[in-house]
Order: sequence, then structure tokens, then C-alpha cells
Amino acid sequence: MTPNIHSVVDGSDGPWVVFANSLGTDLRIWDEVVARLPSGIRILRYDMRGHGQSDVPPTPYSMGAMIADAETLLDHNGVKDCVFVGLAIGGMVAQGLAVKRLDLIRGMVLSNTSTKSGQASMWHDRIEAVKTGGLHSIADAVMQRWFGRDMLRSPDLPRWRKMLTDTPKEGYMGACAAIAGTDFYTPTSGLRLPTLGIAGSEDGAMPPDMVRETTELIPGSQFHLIRRAGHLPCVDAPEEYAATLTKFMRDIGHIPAA
Repeated sequence: MTPNIHSVVDGSDGPWVVFANSLGTDLRIWDEVVARLPSGIRILRYDMRGHGQSDVPPTPYSMGAMIADAETLLDHNGVKDCVFVGLAIGGMVAQGLAVKRLDLIRGMVLSNTSTKSGQASMWHDRIEAVKTGGLHSIADAVMQRWFGRDMLRSPDLPRWRKMLTDTPKEGYMGACAAIAGTDFYTPTSGLRLPTLGIAGSEDGAMPPDMVRETTELIPGSQFHLIRRAGHLPCVDAPEEYAATLTKFMRDIGHIPAA
């Protein structure tokens, strides 16, 4: 049974931009980026299954199911030829969706992501930790991976920690299982579409070199490193993130030049 996927659409006309969130977050991570994008575009943000206000199917999840969720959502909203911005697991969804339905995506942003994330055993250990101690038991360590030094000292940090700990435990564990079973090196190597990689210099979950190597699998791709940002540069540095995304969309003709 297809889960109900919570989504928000901003704008009523123009080219589409779609945002897919990372593990343990919801669509609010994009708020400050969306606020800085130019007018004349339609923006679709959604909470992946098991996160935010979306349904929480029983764990484990497969990456194929998470890609199908995005595919169904885009078809339902009549999205074609979008720029798809995926962060971390959202970037894995972007890769898989581009391989499956290139008619939906004309440009792709791979943010803080790779074709494969760590070893499966690491994710199974994470699942066991959450099953035993809940998300509170891993929250402090996750914050260190998510954010650069400035945000870690910010009074806003508790809000982001609460976003993690409010994530349904089953949803978090299900998504971990999907990541554990994913290796997109071969299919992503075959993609041919405009691609931008974005990394944070202080990302404790996905080293910038891995993001760069993934992006370079696709000929003609671009790469941008955001300094003093962690795994969620859209939160650490929304102004630079939005400016980088806007330039990419103009470079590929998705939106008019300034």
C-alpha cells in the first residue's frame, strides 16, 4: 500500500524545483533556502516516508520504495522536467529517480550524498541503537555530524535536535535500512543530465571528497563546497546554498538569467 506523503507546494506557475529531505529531518530544513529563491518557479517539498507528517509504514524500507514514493508524488502533482534537489538519503532518491524516470528530472542537485553511504553493518548498528535507546540516545552525536561549528554554538540548535528526536523511531530505522541496502555507483555512472554537487566542509556524515567523487561520475557536472557548513548546509548557510542553486538553475536554462 502506498503511504500518504506529506508535501507543500509554493508558487502556481513556472519551472519546477523539488526538494527531498535527509534522514531524521523534514521539509522544514528547506525553509530558509526557499525564501531566498527567485520568483516565477514552483517548489515542491515533501517529507519522506516515516518522517515529518508523512505516513510511517512498518520497517524496514527499501530504496526502491522511497524512489517510488517520489515518483508517485511528482506524477500526482504533474511535475515534469524539474530540478530535483536531494540531501543525503534524498540525494540517493534523486539518483534512483533519474535512472528510472528521466522524463521527470532535467537537472539534479546531489547535496551531501553519495552512491553508497558507509558499510551496511554501520547502519544495522545504528538501527539497533535506536531500537534500544530511541533517537534521544544518538541525538548529540548526530548534531555533531549535522552542523558546522557556528550552528553548534547557536541558540537554534535545540530546535534542530528536536526535529530529529520527534522523527518516528520506525521511520528512522526504516530509512537506515534503505541506506544500508543501496549502492548506486553503476547506475549513477550511466546518467547524463546537468548535475550539481554541494558539500559542507565540516560535514561529519558525508566527507566532501565523497560528494565530489559522486558528482564527477556524471560528465559535465559542477561541484560547490560550502565552508563552515556541516551535513545540512541548507540550515548552516541558506543564503549561499540558495545562491548556488539559483546560479545552477540559470546556467542550465531552467530559469531565466538575472
